[in-house]
Amino acid sequence: MSDSEPTCPDQPLNSELAAILAEVAAAPPGWEHRLTPDARLDGDLLLDECELADLALRLRERFGASADLAALRAGLDLAGLEALTLADVQALLPEEDAR
Repeated sequence: MSDSEPTCPDQPLNSELAAILAEVAAAPPGWEHRLTPDARLDGDLLLDECELADLALRLRERFGASADLAALRAGLDLAGLEALTLADVQALLPEEDAR
């Protein structure tokens, strides 16, 4: 989300990340079409704080300490939190898992 860490909205979304998101959100059928790299966690996917905390936990469990969504969110102001996208989350994943 910061200027020093550009996002990659053109990169396809990691399938494991998509599966984790669907579980965390208890997604209804058809929800997957919302899962694009430029989808905002807040404004587009409508994830609440409990879902975001669950997502952060599952990302660290699956991808390791570098996938620290909580730390990323802690460093953002309100506008940054509102603008946080799946591409930003995917950028946290280890390179071999980010694809």
